[in-house]
Amino acid sequence: MSLIELKNITLGYDKDIILKNINLSIEENDFICVVGPNGSGKSTLIKGILGLIKPIKGKVIYNGLKKNYIGYMPQETKVDSNFPASVMEIVLSGTLNKYKNIFYSKEQKEIALKNLKILGIENLKDKSFCDLSGGQRQKVLLARSLCATSKLLILDEPSNNLDSKSKEELYKTIVDLNKKHNITIIMITHDLDHDNLIGNKILSLREDDVFFGTVDEFVRRVHND
Repeated sequence: MSLIELKNITLGYDKDIILKNINLSIEENDFICVVGPNGSGKSTLIKGILGLIKPIKGKVIYNGLKKNYIGYMPQETKVDSNFPASVMEIVLSGTLNKYKNIFYSKEQKEIALKNLKILGIENLKDKSFCDLSGGQRQKVLLARSLCATSKLLILDEPSNNLDSKSKEELYKTIVDLNKKHNITIIMITHDLDHDNLIGNKILSLREDDVFFGTVDEFVRRVHND
C-alpha cells in the first residue's frame, strides 16, 4: 500500500525551481535512500513531503497518513550539545507534535520509554544529553523522532560526523526499525559504496536526471555510465 504519492510535483522557492516533474510512490515498509550531490534538491524534496513548502505544481497525496505523524530527524538538529537536559526530556519532546498539553502525560512518558527500549538505550534515560558520545546522541535523537510516528521516518544524513563504528551501529539500528518494526524509512545519505546502500530502493537526484528504482537497478546503472 502506498503511504505517500508525489504526483508530477515541482518544488522550489519563489521563482527558483529546484526539482521539476517528480513522480514518486512511497510504499509501506520501503527503505528509500535519497542520493545526489549538494544542491540537487534532496532537502527540498523532504520539505515537500513534510508539507513545509508547497509544490509550485502537482500535489502530494497522503494515504491515511497525517503530516504531523511523520517522524523527522533533520541534519542540523536544534539541540545544543551543552544544553542541560536529560535524555528522557529530549526524547519526550518528540511527542509534542501529537499532544498539545502543558505537562507530559503518562501516555507520552510510556511512548518515550518504549522508543528508548526499542533502540536499546533505556539505560541512558537519566543521563545528561551533553555527556553522551556522538553515536549515543544520534540514537537519542532517533528515539525522539520515533515518538512522532509508527509508520514513516525521514532521516537527513543521520550518520554525519560519526566514526565508522558508530555509523555501522546506527545503520544496523535503522535497518532493524524497517525490518522488525515495519517502519518505512526515507534517508538522505552521501554513502554511495555498495555496503552502505542499505535500503531496498534508491532515489537519485542529479540535475535533470532523476532515477527511482531498486538498489540492484541503481548499481547496474552506475556501472553502465
